[in-house]
Amino acid sequence: MTDLPMVVPAQELPPRVRIHEVGARDGLQNEKATVPTEVKAEFIRRLAAAGLTTIEATSFVHPKWVPQLADAEALFPQISGIEGVDLPVLVPNERGLDRALELGARRIAVFGSATETFSQKNLNRSVAESLTMFEPVIARAKAGKVHVRGYLSMCFGDPWEGAVPVHQVVGVAKALLDLGCDELSLGDTIGVATPGHVQALLAALNEAGVPTDALGVHFHDTYGQALSNTLAALQHGVTTVDASAGGLGGCPYAKSATGNLATEDLVWMLDGLGIETGVDLAELTATSVWLAEQLGRPSPSRTVRALSHQE
Repeated sequence: MTDLPMVVPAQELPPRVRIHEVGARDGLQNEKATVPTEVKAEFIRRLAAAGLTTIEATSFVHPKWVPQLADAEALFPQISGIEGVDLPVLVPNERGLDRALELGARRIAVFGSATETFSQKNLNRSVAESLTMFEPVIARAKAGKVHVRGYLSMCFGDPWEGAVPVHQVVGVAKALLDLGCDELSLGDTIGVATPGHVQALLAALNEAGVPTDALGVHFHDTYGQALSNTLAALQHGVTTVDASAGGLGGCPYAKSATGNLATEDLVWMLDGLGIETGVDLAELTATSVWLAEQLGRPSPSRTVRALSHQE
């Protein structure tokens, strides 16, 4: 058993990929038991030491909705001094933006939906109403030279509405970018996408005037398709991929949403393709093993289990 894959580059893939690490926010938000603030801070510091340069830190939502992230004000000052690392935070509305800006956040994200049902369940608003809510948030952030990411969930399928038409996703994606988002993360929230669907959506977005370099992808592994979908996105030219250390996380408002793509599984594939990430796989794996010990259960990542010999 080797600890590194054999490097065999494939044709027409980007030379470097930026991993947008979501484990500390998206990964931990569903944990039933409260994870101590000090553990979260240490997790983020270890992720940074492993070479990750974009680590989504927390969410400034009302504590009632996501109790696990109620310590955002306590956490952010503990990590904001990490050099060379971007620490985006999720903000749902202007109040969340105020809280984030007060602590010096320089990168924020808003979280929208491509479908009406999920928008109502997640934000208690229609898609149009959510865009109206985001408009002043994005405008104020941009006025303060704060980077804005837009998450777009349910891009490939919705547990209540079924298959989501490509043109519907393109419409909401364009609306978010028109509001001023710097980048857009396309979410396969329930993990139903397949590679042809991924490439069709990316092509449709390009045809609508959305450049590939404004897009990232966020896949869940419900049906074991996250890596194949990521490869399809890379073949299209996407260079930003969301992943969660150890494969933590899902979505609290979509019961069929299982874990995110594990960062270690992604790095193993990218390393084998000769694509640079700047991430030390051994150190990242050790970080996920450490966190699994804190959470009291083994990591769901296959790569973590293989490299750490977890059963």
